Amino acid sequence: MLNLESSVLVVVDVQGKLATLMHEHESLFHNIVTMVKGAKLLNIPILWLEQIPEKLGNTISELTSELSGCSPVRKSSFSACGEPDFVSALEKTGSRQVLLTGIEAHICVYQTAMDLLAGGYEVEVLVDAVSSRTMQSKEVALDKMSALGADLTTVEMALFELMKSAEAPQFREIAKLIK
Repeated sequence: MLNLESSVLVVVDVQGKLATLMHEHESLFHNIVTMVKGAKLLNIPILWLEQIPEKLGNTISELTSELSGCSPVRKSSFSACGEPDFVSALEKTGSRQVLLTGIEAHICVYQTAMDLLAGGYEVEVLVDAVSSRTMQSKEVALDKMSALGADLTTVEMALFELMKSAEAPQFREIAKLIK
């Protein structure tokens, strides 16, 4: 079960033209932005990654506007865990539950999930906030991540699980995000 004190949101490589080539990219962008807004309301740390931005471009503007105050961690390895700055930032959060969003599900999200699991982290993949260029690649990635120990969830499910109750002070604002 997710809890506020031990969760961190990781946004993987939602950049440039590649982001627009993702299967159902409009829905993907909406869901990632919703999760980022929810994480901010719940005071969950957010780590934001960019894969070689000088080649792939910067994070999409819809997302960067929500990530003001955060700086992206640049990486060249497919797994975020191959980047020492990410590992250090993750350790500083003290979080052991990692919520994963981003692209591509079968490459960078998958390899990050596998390395996090190997490092003893609990991994929750937000299935409606990850994608690949093809649905088949996304489905294979989700199947493989799940079989190897990652939990699958959705943006709405994760946000409500984190709040635990309609009595949570953020409930009304989170409910508005979901509608």
